[in-house]
Amino acid sequence: MAIYISLLRGINVSGKKIIKMADLRAIYQALQFDNVQSYIQSGNVVFHSKNDDCQHLEQQIKQAIFQHYQFDVPVFVLTPETLMNAKNNLPFKDVNVESEGSKILLCFLSRTPENSIDLLTPYLKSNEKLYITGNVLYLYCQDGFGKSKLTHSNIEKKLQVNATSRNLKTIDKLLTMVNSN
Repeated sequence: MAIYISLLRGINVSGKKIIKMADLRAIYQALQFDNVQSYIQSGNVVFHSKNDDCQHLEQQIKQAIFQHYQFDVPVFVLTPETLMNAKNNLPFKDVNVESEGSKILLCFLSRTPENSIDLLTPYLKSNEKLYITGNVLYLYCQDGFGKSKLTHSNIEKKLQVNATSRNLKTIDKLLTMVNSN
């Protein structure tokens, strides 16, 4: 069995698309996934599956959530290697990762964008940094992502992709969960 990390986009935000993590774990278990563990309320799940096709797993999870809740949720399924590579390729060499990990976002994109990153620069504040490597967008928000003008909606609309982000501290926790699983 292979281990995977799924990241759900847009659940439990502002009282919308509410999914309790115990219910989400039960959905994964009903899909015959093993060792299902969730982390915080934003839809981070580490699990084992016999299936080795991330896109198929994404569709399975998305359909099961829709059947249970009657709303769509974008689902990203990543391998531990993908998550580790994204972390290892972190472009912010001048940022103290230890103290500012919550201000560094790794935004996973549904595909490598065809549109230029320049479409996003008008939304950046002077103390924010943005890079894209493949299908990962890296964003450093010195004042925190909540105060950034670069929203997920802007990223998705301008780059014409689906996206979900996690801060570096969450990425580290998910990798710890993978390594202890």
